[in-house]
Amino acid sequence: MGMPMDGGGKTAGSNGMDGGKSMLDFLHANLSYILSGISVGGQYALIAIGYTMVYGILRLINFAHGDVFMCAGLMMVYLTTVLPVTVAIPLVLIMTVALGFFIERAAYKPLRTAPRMSVMISAIGVSYLLQNAALYFTGGLAKVYPTIPWLSDSVVIWGATTKMVTLVTPILTIVLVVLLSLLIKYTKIGMAMRAVSKDFETSRLMGIQINTVISVTFIIGSFLAAVGSMLYFTNYASVTPISGGMPGLKCFVAAVFGGIGSIPGAVIGAFIIGIAENILKGGTSIFGFGGSGWTTFSDAFTFALLIIILVVKPTGLFGEKSTDKA
Repeated sequence: MGMPMDGGGKTAGSNGMDGGKSMLDFLHANLSYILSGISVGGQYALIAIGYTMVYGILRLINFAHGDVFMCAGLMMVYLTTVLPVTVAIPLVLIMTVALGFFIERAAYKPLRTAPRMSVMISAIGVSYLLQNAALYFTGGLAKVYPTIPWLSDSVVIWGATTKMVTLVTPILTIVLVVLLSLLIKYTKIGMAMRAVSKDFETSRLMGIQINTVISVTFIIGSFLAAVGSMLYFTNYASVTPISGGMPGLKCFVAAVFGGIGSIPGAVIGAFIIGIAENILKGGTSIFGFGGSGWTTFSDAFTFALLIIILVVKPTGLFGEKSTDKA
């Protein structure tokens, strides 16, 4: 029995093979951009988790979080001038955590009972304070991020040359997210965080140390931002006082896209944005048009995506509808 033929005389089997080959050709042509997108998505995810955790606890958009990420990058630049990289890395993690803790205690804790708008204005003020402090220390000049051994090494995958950090980032991101999920689900402080995110006032009345929970939230977010900065600036080795601005906004979009307050949502949203952004920057589009012409719109795409998701599903992919209690 012969194979079924379509109207144009081609077999159905050959159509399937052509489709599979086209997909493989597309993946091969765009592999470097896809890998880069996965890597950037992982870096965005580590920063987006900080946004979504703080919002889940305080219902606050911490606009200074992107600048904490930038400060971690500058800390590494300056510390590696006097210390070995292996010593500078843990110091950067500790100092970034201390910075996040100090910001929460100095700028947010005194406003615990203040209107939400006051806390948001404080967050914007902290953001500009960190940017201007960085401007003072750097003189406004871009600083070259140090080379981290092994992470900066080149590797070839299916003909595409990339850095080792591109492969390490998604794996490290998944490991950190799993550890964070376990911490939130099985530890005492994690259960307290879940309780506070559900009902702030009732948690306070039940004896949960609210200030401790909030401080731990900022510490975790700052730690992940520091790790994200090391991975991000290994790829984009220039650090300026405004380096945290655009990544911070994109990570906020990722958190909203996934459903702000949802850690898995923030991670998935970040990966989607990272991959789509890098395909736009240089990949061959599905319709056969050169992707390089779309580079100008890579940032605009992120915010267009935010508008679309807010119109179609205001709570994000994994967000829950909030119900007002009578």
